[in-house]
Amino acid sequence: MLLNIGERLREERERLGFSQSAIGAIGGVKKLAQLKYEQGERYPGADYLAAVAKVGIDTLYIVTGERSVGSLTADETELLEKFRSAPVAVKAAAIAAVTAGSAPVKQTFHGSVGQAVAGNITNKSGVTFNVGDVKSKE
Repeated sequence: MLLNIGERLREERERLGFSQSAIGAIGGVKKLAQLKYEQGERYPGADYLAAVAKVGIDTLYIVTGERSVGSLTADETELLEKFRSAPVAVKAAAIAAVTAGSAPVKQTFHGSVGQAVAGNITNKSGVTFNVGDVKSKE
């Protein structure tokens, strides 16, 4: 069922527990104007919507019928500001950093897998390693 602006305004007012008089006063209008808004006979102005938004009314929902995404925390706001001003390479690295681990790591080896070591290896553990060429099967 599609709701109109007045019905969504009433729904938001009731969700937050305000009376028509109280939300009207917050929005700078009398109870009769609030009643007409909710009945769809009049439409609230920007000043009214800005005022009621300060007490938690979801004005995006009232106007469009789509709920607002929750408010950002201080650290999320800071991260977003820094991300927006970052160069493209930094943005790519940031996206890679936050998505790392979201996809399982997968390695595929084909054929014989060996290891080559260059330099000196010192083994002080007492374990013996036999290193040599792979003998071919006859």
